[in-house]
This record gives sequence, C-alpha cells and structure tokens, in this order.
Amino acid sequence: MSDTTALSADRILDAAEEVLRRYGPAKATVLDVARALGVSHGSVYRHFASKAALREAVAERWLARVSTPLVEVATSAGPAAQRLRRWLAELSGTKRRMAREDPELFANFHQLAELSEGVVTNHLEVLAGQLSLIVADGVAAGEFSVPDPAVAGRALLQATARFHHPAHRAEWNEPGLDDDLAAVVALLIDGLRTRPVG
Repeated sequence: MSDTTALSADRILDAAEEVLRRYGPAKATVLDVARALGVSHGSVYRHFASKAALREAVAERWLARVSTPLVEVATSAGPAAQRLRRWLAELSGTKRRMAREDPELFANFHQLAELSEGVVTNHLEVLAGQLSLIVADGVAAGEFSVPDPAVAGRALLQATARFHHPAHRAEWNEPGLDDDLAAVVALLIDGLRTRPVG
C-alpha cells in the first residue's frame, strides 16, 4: 500500500498486535509493523511519534478491553454488594479467559504493559475508580459504611490481586479458585457493611 490515506491508527494497532504475537515485545519493531502493512515506517510514525508511543497505544487498547466492559457493571442498578461481586468476578474471568485462550499473546501483552508503566498506572486508576463508584453508591444507600470510597476502591483492587493480576496467572488454573474468590469477596463486603448502632 503506497497510499497512506487508508492507513488509520486502528489498522496500525491491529498490525502491531500481530507483530507482537509473532516476535514478542523485545524483538518487535516499527519496521516490522510497517512491513506487515506494506507501508514505509515513516507512515507509521505519522500516526505514532515513536516506538514507545506505538507500544503504549497497543498496551492501552489491550487494557481497555478489560476495563471498558466493566463500566456497565459498575454503573448498573442494584445493591452495591451484588454489583461488587459481579464486577470482581467479571474482572477475574476476563483476565483468566484472555490468558487461557491465547497464553502467548497474554504473556507478550503483560511484558508490553510492564514497559508502559504510565499506561498501567492509568488502567489501575480506572479500575479502582469503578470500584470506588460502587462503594460510594453503597454508602449513599446505607449498605456500606466507609469514610473514603476512593481508598476502599483501591484496597479492594489490591486485596483481590491474586485473581486478576497477571503476575498470578500461574495460579489461575488451580481448582477451587472461584470458591477462593467468592470467599475473599464475601469477607471484603462484610468489612464494608454498615453495622447497627448499639
């Protein structure tokens, strides 16, 4: 393709994902991405100023596949405890499914995300923010009693890391993992609940 008018950021990101799948983050280059698209590497640089910018955009898009569907759960109607259980189960299930269906790509994206620290920090803030929203709704409804929903949201994300953080992916096939998640979430929700006075 010599005409770059049809070359979009999304097409470049699609090609970059395939290149990452083939070569891994350490060996994948902008030239490989350009070659896969049949364009010059300068055409890729018109959309992404550097290899780091392209890498961050790929990582950001991949992480958005996890966080975007969770918005619906976080903002849905219903008791906060029920939404919290569903949100944490969805997060865990999504990460585990991604790792199971394409373990090589999942490992490559995990490495890529580690190289894009700012993107990961933003992703974690988005996830913690969604949890904070659920907790705040629970506080407003009198279901939960916590002084700071934002702190509680971050704590919930950290407390459940075993079930969604890629560093724990070797444990995700253990029998009883769903039962363990349910037990941890029940304990966390109990800690958030409003206690009767007296």
